[in-house]
Amino acid sequence: MPDGYVPKQTEQLYESIDGYPVCTTIGRTSSTIIHLIDEENPHMGVIVKMSNSDLKLNCSLAVSVICDSVVQGPQVLEKVGTCDYATLLRHPSGCANIESVYGRGLGWFGTFITIILCLFGGYLLAGIVYRFFYLRIRGIDVIPNLEFWASLPHRVQNMFTSLVRKFRRPSEGYRTSYSPVNF
Repeated sequence: MPDGYVPKQTEQLYESIDGYPVCTTIGRTSSTIIHLIDEENPHMGVIVKMSNSDLKLNCSLAVSVICDSVVQGPQVLEKVGTCDYATLLRHPSGCANIESVYGRGLGWFGTFITIILCLFGGYLLAGIVYRFFYLRIRGIDVIPNLEFWASLPHRVQNMFTSLVRKFRRPSEGYRTSYSPVNF
């Protein structure tokens, strides 16, 4: 099909802008929906339905894009309703690119951590709101259990130090009160 060619039965739908035919019947589309032509065979192609809901007109254009390595533009524009049209074209862009989603995403551990963080954020927010509005506490003291949160880094450090001491062997020359003594 040569550039600028418009099938005879569709001439009333187009307006020539800078020598190119532009579809003006639908106007600005308010929604675009993309469906597979055949759910069982996604390699067949897609249907792109563009519609415009206006006070005066409710128009739509459904373009069936068939998966094909040879590009073939629309030959016929069918009128399927008062202001609803359908056409078919063949193009490589209609070919499905199926990607496996298995193994991607957060997984159970990521979901668990996300839930824990959300619960912690809710606890903090509810505590701050309660202490600020009901107890009329101001400043940094609005944080619930501030003493615990301030001492938490030191507690974690002590825990790791204790674990390291427990699993590390005493070095040469290191003696405790319970070490054997050689006389």
